[in-house]
Amino acid sequence: MQIIFYEEKNFQGRYYECGNDCPNLNSYISRSSSVRVVKGCWMIYERANYNGYQYFLKRGDYPDFQDWMGFNNSIRSCIAIPQYKGSYRLRLYERNNFGGKMLEAMDDCPSVSDRFSHHDIQSCNVFDGYWIFYEFPSFKGRQYYLRPGEYRRFTDWGSLNARVGSFKQVTEFY
Repeated sequence: MQIIFYEEKNFQGRYYECGNDCPNLNSYISRSSSVRVVKGCWMIYERANYNGYQYFLKRGDYPDFQDWMGFNNSIRSCIAIPQYKGSYRLRLYERNNFGGKMLEAMDDCPSVSDRFSHHDIQSCNVFDGYWIFYEFPSFKGRQYYLRPGEYRRFTDWGSLNARVGSFKQVTEFY
């Protein structure tokens, strides 16, 4: 796993190389205007301690924050997504604490409303694999990283609302 954050666009200026999770990049660089993912997949976060907007990055070059659909060059923390080759399974619920209608999924879903009749997901249980939730259908909009565990309400995965338009497995490595 390796990611490099550059203060200036087009991989210029001061930089910081990271090989594992980092809760606070402020100690190393003042901003992140470009990023190079050398190895693995990463979630980068707008604020320290894995808060704020989240962005999924796979191996490749991102010469400008707009290339990762960023709103600005403020990246303050990152998580290395472990490589995973097992099965994928999660359950989505229409109410908090795993209540109401439930949808079980083992594959990508380009439109939650088509598959589940609505797009508000209040809670989720990730049994296997690593997933990215997207705010809108077709894997667009704000992104949220979910690893195995219980998410009793949408705020547990960092969202400000219950809208989940689509989701996909994190399977893209190397």
